[in-house]
Amino acid sequence: MVKASEKPSGATREAARLPGADHLPLIGLVGGIASGKSVVARQLRELGAALLDADRAGHDVLLLPEVETAARQRWGETIFGDDGHVDRARLARIVFDPSPRGSTEREYLERLTHPRIGQMIRLQAARFGQDPGTQALVLDAPVMMESGWDSICDHVLFVDARSAIRAERARARGWSDEEFRTREGVQASLDRKRARADVVIDNSGSLESARTQVEQFWRRITATAPVGAQKPAAHAANDL
Repeated sequence: MVKASEKPSGATREAARLPGADHLPLIGLVGGIASGKSVVARQLRELGAALLDADRAGHDVLLLPEVETAARQRWGETIFGDDGHVDRARLARIVFDPSPRGSTEREYLERLTHPRIGQMIRLQAARFGQDPGTQALVLDAPVMMESGWDSICDHVLFVDARSAIRAERARARGWSDEEFRTREGVQASLDRKRARADVVIDNSGSLESARTQVEQFWRRITATAPVGAQKPAAHAANDL
């Protein structure tokens, strides 16, 4: 069941335009680590949405020559793997270090990569906007609220799951409990994410249960005129 967390009808979002795709509703996904955002994203894709994958863009950005050069100047050769590219695991040990240095290095990485990730997302959106089969866009970004990208979304979904379940899923990824706590600690709080959301999807149960909730949400947004068509033309997506 979709949990009741809808904003009052008067509380509307002023969503920014994504050139070439401003006629499509934009759905932002937020939630705790290992809450199942990728599951919900896949279900939305199956219903007719296209995924703007900020995590994939983050991988691709680290392959850009100018980013590799900046990373080498900042952190040296130790973060590069045998293939000559940035090793994300090695970089993560630096930027997610619980010491003050970790915070400083993470902020540098965000300044280096976020604008470029935003540029890649704009290109993805423009491509999907040309596809007549695309009914909506889904933005899945690990640092959605930290980067301010939630402000351009027409709808924000909070994917919820109990902490014990998320920790178990993180272990299945090969993460230690300490790594799970550290990574979650650098993101916006779950309470803040939940308060920002229009709808909460409870993903503590089965895939079928999550699917029912997603379909209920999908029917609601597709039963009305596309939100994106109402976006003000003068408001540009400067941060994406």
